[in-house]
Amino acid sequence: MENNPLKIKALDIILGLILMSAAFYIFYRIKTGLHYKWNWGVIPQYIIRYDPDEQKWVSNLILQGFLTTIRLSIWSTFLAMIFGTIMGFLRTSTSLFNRLAGTAYVEMIRNLPPLVLVFIFYYFVSDQIMPVTGIDDYIRGLSENSQAVLSFLFASPRYFTAFLSAVITLAVFEGAYITEIVRAGIESVEKGQWEASSALGMSKWQQMRHVILPQAFKMVLPALAGQFISTIKDSSIVSIISIQELTFQGMELMASTYMTFEIWIVVSILYLVLTLSCSLIIEQLERSL
Repeated sequence: MENNPLKIKALDIILGLILMSAAFYIFYRIKTGLHYKWNWGVIPQYIIRYDPDEQKWVSNLILQGFLTTIRLSIWSTFLAMIFGTIMGFLRTSTSLFNRLAGTAYVEMIRNLPPLVLVFIFYYFVSDQIMPVTGIDDYIRGLSENSQAVLSFLFASPRYFTAFLSAVITLAVFEGAYITEIVRAGIESVEKGQWEASSALGMSKWQQMRHVILPQAFKMVLPALAGQFISTIKDSSIVSIISIQELTFQGMELMASTYMTFEIWIVVSILYLVLTLSCSLIIEQLERSL
């Protein structure tokens, strides 16, 4: 089936002109009403800078925050997929206890503000669990090369505990929504698929793995993509516990430079780059499936 060619209508042109006029008016009011002095020339140095000691270009605060946001989103989504898939299975289980456990998780997490979850997990995981596990001591005892790999994949050793707390918080929060996506996907598969696979002598796990999940995945892919994008946006909330992601770095720069509009415009553009890139990738994956 061929896609219809994109047609630009008169209404589209009118709406585009209205939006452009509104944007120019806002910039004009900022310039004249607030007497704001734009200073875009210094922004690149906060993205990337030349280090004379290492004699090479290195990432600066904004790019560092951008990379941290990517790491945080990837690991949170990966862990949330595990939580959501397991709880989605429990929500569709024939066992009453499993269904109640899955429902309790979804209802409790979805009805708590994410900021409350951030504080609970940060103070509980960081202050109570981490000292018992000895992870901090183990990380500090690693070689420089191992710490460099750890910093590349997660966060620098001194921020690892806070980073892990943030990942767990986001994973638990987003996992509640992924649970419902997985549940809806499984329940959307026709009952005849279960019966046919059962007639072939498959176990419950084999039915789920070979028959149900492949069909459910295609159905829930757009919703999962939307949830991943939501995770990227929700990651900004962990700036409250000093995770040096994009929003935190933006606040730090704004406080020190007073370049409010330039900083937040750049931060917004970088978030858009992330989310729109994910949308395009998922769209291509959807077409290939």
